[in-house]
Amino acid sequence: MSDTATEDLSAHPRVFLVVVDDSEEMRVALRFAGQRARHTGGRVALFRAIEPVEFQHWMGVGELMREEARQEAEALMERMSEQVVEMTGAIPIIYLREGTTREELLTLIDEERSISVLVLGAAAKSDNPGPLISYLASKGAARLRIPITIVPGSLTDEEIDALT
Repeated sequence: MSDTATEDLSAHPRVFLVVVDDSEEMRVALRFAGQRARHTGGRVALFRAIEPVEFQHWMGVGELMREEARQEAEALMERMSEQVVEMTGAIPIIYLREGTTREELLTLIDEERSISVLVLGAAAKSDNPGPLISYLASKGAARLRIPITIVPGSLTDEEIDALT
């Protein structure tokens, strides 16, 4: 690797991408990513996909449902952004897209070369870590260009702080 390439990599902070939803394990992943970003001089990025509305009988109703989903997603992202600012002192990068979570996430990671690590929380009260982790650990892994950090959803804030 040339000196120029080394300088280019070190000039950009590590970006920890968290997929935002309403789950407890997402909050654990967010804390982990926030603490890692804070300790390494990195940044947190938040991603949320607004799933397509399947209701097509009346276009007006479908459009209203789509708009409500977007407003809910924006409100959730705002709340999570405030938490990131409290943890890291920096405003997170926000990615809000329309489409299926799986496809939009993989497309985003392909497009945004600044993203360094995908941080996901595993479901604590289930035999299944979650559909996204299951997919990425099998078929989706071949499409990734970055590592995945899977954080156990049962970790406490104190345990996360000790790990980071």
